[in-house]
Amino acid sequence: MSPGPQRPLAGRTVVTTRPRERSTHLVNLLDQLGARVLVAPAIELHPVRSAALTAALRDLARGRFTWLVLTSPAIMAMLADRLASPDDVAARVAAVGDGTAAAFERYAGRAADLRPRTFTTDGLARSFPRGDGRVLCPRADIAPEGLESALASKGWAPIRVDAYRTTYPRTLPAPASAALAAGEVDAITFTSASTVRGFVGALEELRGAPKVVAIGPVTAREARAHGMHVHAVAAPHTTDGLVAAVVRAIRPRTRAR
Repeated sequence: MSPGPQRPLAGRTVVTTRPRERSTHLVNLLDQLGARVLVAPAIELHPVRSAALTAALRDLARGRFTWLVLTSPAIMAMLADRLASPDDVAARVAAVGDGTAAAFERYAGRAADLRPRTFTTDGLARSFPRGDGRVLCPRADIAPEGLESALASKGWAPIRVDAYRTTYPRTLPAPASAALAAGEVDAITFTSASTVRGFVGALEELRGAPKVVAIGPVTAREARAHGMHVHAVAAPHTTDGLVAAVVRAIRPRTRAR
């Protein structure tokens, strides 16, 4: 029996590489479409506790930054854990992506002031206005350079601080490893360049030809750099867009009459 229109992933196995604590929505969406989902976190996120971050958040609460840049829901989660109240976000807020903007709005009770149409840091840099003042950029320790220099070229004084550090597992969880080795996986999703690197480093054996699906162009570029053929890229670059890209990549094509 072929999969029905409401469960186009029935009988298919999808491996997700996002950190487990951030995988719930993705797993639920894939499950609703009939997929067997194997969670195989390829990175682990650890909040940073540093004097530099403490000082930056203190200045943020005192209104000493003109802008706060949020590049992921993980950054927003760190802020929610460290700030005393939403009033401590005493700055305009730029958020990359719908998920990040929604996380901020849930926390602060107000919408982000800037949301680029393209959900990437390059898109944010292009859409950021010219001006002067300090911009707080809490980032992952392995986040690429470029955003801060782009903001500086528009007159701003960006202050980058590490908000969390990223580590890579030595191996993938046993169920995912076994399915990958047996050639039972139909698709693998990647949600950041770091998940690609972590997956490649932890992978023991891969058989078959699972479809590679990336959440955005930066992630896709990293996958290609590791020799992968990228079958689909999410558009928009969101969890919902990623799930739609999985369906596009692996559902059977219908022949034209």
